[in-house]
Amino acid sequence: MKLKLAAALVIVLCLAAAGWTVWDLYKPYAGFADRTVVEIPARTGAPEIADLLVAKGVIRHKWPFLACYEYGRRRHHRLKAGEYLFDHPARPIDVYWKIVRGDVYLHQVVIPEGSDRFDIAQILKERLGIDPDDFLRQTEQTSLVRDLDADAPTLEGYLFPDTYRFPRGVTADKVISAMLGRFRHVLQTRLHDEITTEAANLHTVVTIASLVQKETPDPAELAVVAGVFTRRLQKGMKLECDPTVVYAARLDHRDISVIHASDLKFDSPYNTYRFASLPPGPIANPGESALRAAFHPASGDELYFVSNNRGGHYFAKTLAEHKRNVARYRQETAARIQP
Repeated sequence: MKLKLAAALVIVLCLAAAGWTVWDLYKPYAGFADRTVVEIPARTGAPEIADLLVAKGVIRHKWPFLACYEYGRRRHHRLKAGEYLFDHPARPIDVYWKIVRGDVYLHQVVIPEGSDRFDIAQILKERLGIDPDDFLRQTEQTSLVRDLDADAPTLEGYLFPDTYRFPRGVTADKVISAMLGRFRHVLQTRLHDEITTEAANLHTVVTIASLVQKETPDPAELAVVAGVFTRRLQKGMKLECDPTVVYAARLDHRDISVIHASDLKFDSPYNTYRFASLPPGPIANPGESALRAAFHPASGDELYFVSNNRGGHYFAKTLAEHKRNVARYRQETAARIQP
């Protein structure tokens, strides 16, 4: 009789434990104030993961989570490493499936138009912890764009500027692949008509687009600046594009904020103050509008431009007119800095 009572008691306790486990697994819980990110290192065991989730306030108790894991392990479920964002009450069963699926937290990474490889390397270091030297080394390998541009000296120009989302721990090659993929997508879906007729000149187009992107922030001026550069090239004139001087210095491991006469004389094929041609390749990564402008430069007779101190430029057809604009720019600049 006592054995029957003991057995019955065990059965009741087991049923109670099972009922409590199921109740806990399906009851939403949040022991954090607003949001929390849980980082699960590689090769972390299930008990440690459960303890971490409890400590972060994601689940109330670890045993229902572990019971779910033990059941799922028989079906080859695996808890995946990574960062996980929790920003609302969640059922432990949903937490379990989130980690099994590997729905890791994706960090937003914004690459502004006109960023060069060096800018991007720094952004990726700050946002994702990617080694900038590794990124720069890998962007010197041009095999990934050889079908687009057989003359590309690096991947500069083809790392499309956009807003991306990457998990912590992503590798440089994965980021590069995503950025090149975005460039190809834009080229094939948004610039299809242009590339159909200008495929043989893509190297030239992207290089001009990079210069245009660095020269003006005004969308209305992009095609006008592209037209100036195109006409100067046709006439055999030096482009005398300041951003190429800055880029030449960057390749020489120098960052310059003010261009001096010595910089204009620096011996680099990227220095368009020394050589009357396009640089060997792009100096930055242009956005869609700059690419479109390079495909369709504005017609006209303008051959010169200088800043108007308001985010745009004064354009001129003759050198004499340009010199007047330069004098005007200098007068306005002096007036702005006077106390």
